[in-house]
Amino acid sequence: MHWLHLAVAVVFETAVAICAGKARGFAHRGWTAATLVTGGLATFFLSRALLTFDVGVGYALWTSLAGVGITLLGALVFGQRLTWRKAAGIALVIGGVVGLQLAGAA
Repeated sequence: MHWLHLAVAVVFETAVAICAGKARGFAHRGWTAATLVTGGLATFFLSRALLTFDVGVGYALWTSLAGVGITLLGALVFGQRLTWRKAAGIALVIGGVVGLQLAGAA
């Protein structure tokens, strides 16, 4: 169940980034509210996942996977360029996440 909680936390954290970008410095009330709600939900599900994961590992997984998701969404949905350097960074992040898991962190 901890992996499901972490996955939901990653989805909500990805939504936080999208909503925060749309909020335009919290000038748009609807997107500001969405940012705060998704942020709260992301934190709630992360806290559930951290009942099983070590805090450092769980947080690293959460932020890393959300960062990869946001970068990929930016390229696929928002027309942002995915350069080879960004792709290499994603590969390094995924390698780091796998390394954490293989180290017996969970």
